[in-house]
Amino acid sequence: MASSILKHSSPTIYTTLAGLASILIIFVIFSFLTQPNCLQTDIVHVRSREPLLPPDTTNISHLVFGLVGSTQAWHHRKSYIESWWRPNITRGYLYLDTTPTDDLLPWSQNSPPFRISDNITKLFLERNNGEPVMVRLVHAVMEIFRDEKEGVRWYIMGDDDSIFFVDNLVDVLSKYDHTKYIYIGGHSESIMPNEILSYDMGFGGAGLIMSYPLVKMVQKNIEDCLRRYPKLNCADQTLMSCVNDFGVALTAHQGLHQLDLHGDVSGLLSSHPKAPLLSLHHFDQLDPIFPSMDRSESAKHLMKAANIDQSRMVQQTVCYDRQLNWTFSCSWGYSVHIYEKIIPRSILKVPRETFKPWILDSKPPLFMFDTRPLSNDPCETPHVFLFESIKTINATEVITSYVRVASRGLPACELSGNHSADLISRIEVVSPMKKPTQDGKAECSDIVENKMELARLKLRECMDDELIA
Repeated sequence: MASSILKHSSPTIYTTLAGLASILIIFVIFSFLTQPNCLQTDIVHVRSREPLLPPDTTNISHLVFGLVGSTQAWHHRKSYIESWWRPNITRGYLYLDTTPTDDLLPWSQNSPPFRISDNITKLFLERNNGEPVMVRLVHAVMEIFRDEKEGVRWYIMGDDDSIFFVDNLVDVLSKYDHTKYIYIGGHSESIMPNEILSYDMGFGGAGLIMSYPLVKMVQKNIEDCLRRYPKLNCADQTLMSCVNDFGVALTAHQGLHQLDLHGDVSGLLSSHPKAPLLSLHHFDQLDPIFPSMDRSESAKHLMKAANIDQSRMVQQTVCYDRQLNWTFSCSWGYSVHIYEKIIPRSILKVPRETFKPWILDSKPPLFMFDTRPLSNDPCETPHVFLFESIKTINATEVITSYVRVASRGLPACELSGNHSADLISRIEVVSPMKKPTQDGKAECSDIVENKMELARLKLRECMDDELIA
């Protein structure tokens, strides 16, 4: 029965359906004609959002810097801060002990805005121990929270000679949950300061990083905490105790550098840990990192590379010229070394001991990391080239140039065939504009030119199972 009814009524149904389809087609065409940009607008809107970060991603506006210094020292230290501070972009304040002297006024637009630290004389007298500056450093946590809290996710406390790499800080902190109680810091590079103070403490000159919830909680108790620990003479140790008393422990980061060292730190910067460079400190206590410049000029010069690509700053890549038995070790934005023999990356990642410990009469072990002794062996001593310039060469690549510091004054490495690198005076390194892939591996590189006075390297992602040895 049902089949019969369908069979006899099909012509009528088909006619009706055809009519409805015609009406629908006319309606759709009319809609497009009356709103010709509707679909195009939607597509453009979606595409414009594709390259943007999610709205909840941490950015530079979420970071606030609390820098503590003195008016007297600011005369020669402001160049360190101005080398990385971005006026009207970075947020924060410099807390001074006294009103700036006339020679510092009008206040430089390239410096952070300043505040005068709270009068903590009464609190200092109650403690009856230590130096006023120590109390100021701890108390500044309360002051920076009071002065800047709108939309803040992270507070970064530092000194007036702390050099920060802001883009790297943003990238690193975006991987943490800013709604949790987090306290990030770096150890001293020398063993004795950690031994004397604490292995669980962040050293403040390198930068003490605290999440908003942690600062909000701790700052309420700062003055009570200072009274609770009257015998502590170190601000960093006191702040650690304040934080620990709320049940929060240190998260250590290898990119925060107190630089508790003396002398030439090129060995460390040329074999930096595989971690983003976040800070440098104690420039006044070190040899200039570029010997032909003073300390202030060295800081500004290093930031020329950092202003283009912080993700690769002092990140080590290694490659080989197998015909000449040469090894190239590049610390991007700082140095390139040529060794006249093939050396595995596992050895080159260990810093050459060009520096001395913070406490000069310390007995071994001296450092919190492995080191390689200096040598006059021509097979172990590198030809050293330091960063000279950087420029973009097209829409996707950057080239950094490195020039020889001085002659080694050594013969060629006989064991590797007497292939001397003495003629090389300049090395160029081509790198991508995009950030390196975060897959847990260092980048690799190839030698694309090596003749006469010039060698050129090109950075790339490592291939699967590629051995750097």
